[in-house]
Amino acid sequence: MTDKKEENKEEKAETKVSKSVEKLVDEIAKLSVMELSELVNTLQDKLGVTAAVPMATAPASAPAGESPAAGGEASAGGGAATQTVVLTNAGGNKIAVIKALREINQNLGLKEAKDATETVPFEVLKDAKAEDVKSAADKLKAAGATVELK
Repeated sequence: MTDKKEENKEEKAETKVSKSVEKLVDEIAKLSVMELSELVNTLQDKLGVTAAVPMATAPASAPAGESPAAGGEASAGGGAATQTVVLTNAGGNKIAVIKALREINQNLGLKEAKDATETVPFEVLKDAKAEDVKSAADKLKAAGATVELK
């Protein structure tokens, strides 16, 4: 938990926000998943916006034009160059897992990340490079989730 607090402090240092926004974010962080869902829906209705992810976007783990085998030389063992991260259990702190999922895959909306925690197993990253897989697995484990690497 201490590492998470340190990460949050680093993020706050990078992103300068007013005290009122910071206070609001602290209050939102206390909400349950269901309350967060209600908040998102209410804001979408009130502001006339949507949190839907465009379908034409490429996955965050695979840069455009790069084949899955591109990182083969860097992987150990000479086997498959890529791996898949599968969320198998979201654990007790689903909000932290939702935040981790959205950090790993920025194309995931709040609803999609929430649904992912409730419909396990869920493929978080597919055919990703070893370094991306390790980073994603570490973030999810730190949030309290159980993951499987394939």
